[in-house]
Amino acid sequence: MVIHKALAADHTVEVAETNRRGHATRLAQGAAAAGTDLVVVLGGDGTLNEVANGLARSRTAMAVLPGGSTNVFARTLGLPNDPIEATGAVLEALEQGAVHTVGLGSVNGRYFLFHTGIGFDAAVVAQVERRAGLKRYAGHPLYTYATLSTWFRHYDRSRPRFAVHLPGNTVVDDAYFAVCANTDPYTFMGKRPLHLAPDATFDRGLALFTLRSLSLATIVSVTGSAMGAGSRARRHRQSDYRSDLSELSVRGHGSFPYQVDGDYLGEIDELVFRHEPEALRLVTPSP
Repeated sequence: MVIHKALAADHTVEVAETNRRGHATRLAQGAAAAGTDLVVVLGGDGTLNEVANGLARSRTAMAVLPGGSTNVFARTLGLPNDPIEATGAVLEALEQGAVHTVGLGSVNGRYFLFHTGIGFDAAVVAQVERRAGLKRYAGHPLYTYATLSTWFRHYDRSRPRFAVHLPGNTVVDDAYFAVCANTDPYTFMGKRPLHLAPDATFDRGLALFTLRSLSLATIVSVTGSAMGAGSRARRHRQSDYRSDLSELSVRGHGSFPYQVDGDYLGEIDELVFRHEPEALRLVTPSP
């Protein structure tokens, strides 16, 4: 394997493959317990999330190689979307000592790297995961199809689904969709990033973008804005945007779906978010 040879040229490398959900977390915990210096992860965003949860608050660093269909986190770090090219960038970063301790978000005790999607966003991810065999080969068209299918048939748009409880006793009680972000962009549409929360960075608190309507006009306006700087989306009369949050909670009007770093986790009644500063040692290639 080309990647293994490149990494092993100047480093001692042990290869481990995951074979089920949660396996990557256990492998990462074992590596941290053994005092491993670095875990290099080739995988999609869900696998990266599992490894981050296994390594958080340890001395073992994490490096990222894109191996999924969208690779939001790897691309957020500025890595090439080709895993072999990304390996070169990671090795260069290691030579330069570019390992930094970064902040993460947490939701109900689980860490997340870039975002947690609540409501409609998570329902779309659920539809994508029902067609997981197509995801690698038709990722972006599949997401587009899933978004339309969810809007028309698979999400109750007749009523708000949850309330967002913010610091200072502020409540947004009529929410249909929300994204709690630890980094920006929110995701990618092909090569184009979608920006909802530009204030979300590793060294600042969490940012929350909430929609209080799922009308077609609102979605078109917000999506169009997010394909640029996203400022119109954050000022939209049906949106609410907050940044630099240390904590917040989401309480459902009944159960609601959620996803963490692109991994659908089912329905729940309440989510509690916290910003977790200096939680993970991460290899961060230079732009």
